[in-house]
Amino acid sequence: MDWKTFQALLSGVNKYSTAFGRVWLSVVFVFRVMVYVVAAERVWGDEQKDFDCNTKQPGCANVCYDHFFPISHIRLWALQLIFVTCPSFMVVMHVSYRDDRERKFRAKHGDNSKLYNNTGKKHGGLWWTYLISLFVKTGIEIAFLYILHRVYDSFYLPRLVKCEVAPCPNQVDCYIGHPTEKKVFTYFMVGASALCVILNICEIIYLIAKRIVRIANKMKRRQRNLPVREESYGDDLFNNYDVSPMRQPVKDMPPSFKTASKTPYKPPGIKLEEKIRASAPNLTLTS
Repeated sequence: MDWKTFQALLSGVNKYSTAFGRVWLSVVFVFRVMVYVVAAERVWGDEQKDFDCNTKQPGCANVCYDHFFPISHIRLWALQLIFVTCPSFMVVMHVSYRDDRERKFRAKHGDNSKLYNNTGKKHGGLWWTYLISLFVKTGIEIAFLYILHRVYDSFYLPRLVKCEVAPCPNQVDCYIGHPTEKKVFTYFMVGASALCVILNICEIIYLIAKRIVRIANKMKRRQRNLPVREESYGDDLFNNYDVSPMRQPVKDMPPSFKTASKTPYKPPGIKLEEKIRASAPNLTLTS
């Protein structure tokens, strides 16, 4: 397997990771990939040849080795490293998708227009993609640790195993090559995997806490803009606000139909008696 190409692909994830993500990536390459390439492959390279049984029965040693080592440590760790690092490519693919949308948007609306302020910033869908990738990585790490624990009985490698599997004629003793060295590397790789799980959990808590703080700050900013309206309309914007229009003084209001009918209109001018007297002729006799 070409680990250099694998490292080059994962180096792009470092740009979009948090501080915990960068530490996780360093632990993966320094304490897992480097140890795997430099030492682990050499330690487990001759494990089947050094698996010696005290019998010359043809096929007995092969059957006993397959019974006690159904999955080789070195191949199981290689699968674990590949599966654990694959969810990180989800983030890179999402950023590439954003870059492609940004390029099409600028080609349609001009170079000065922007669809994203920063395509690599963890907001919206990218935040969810990053969080889901962390959950997937944590689940894969725990699953492989459980498989290793289930297959090899608490990660322990004994010096001597007893085999009764056919075609062995009877119970035979088989000896594992370099058991102490293999045990040390097994515990080291398990410890590095457990450290990666802790880092993933810390990063999940950090992302969620940061999101909660951001939402709380937005709510505080909204509340700062409300007191101006509360002073003008009262403490409760909906219950205490009087929507009825202001009443005009009675003197300034125009007369209604009822008031006009109750108070008959009397035009100003000369009284009726004075008008009659003025219109009648003077009938007095003069002597």
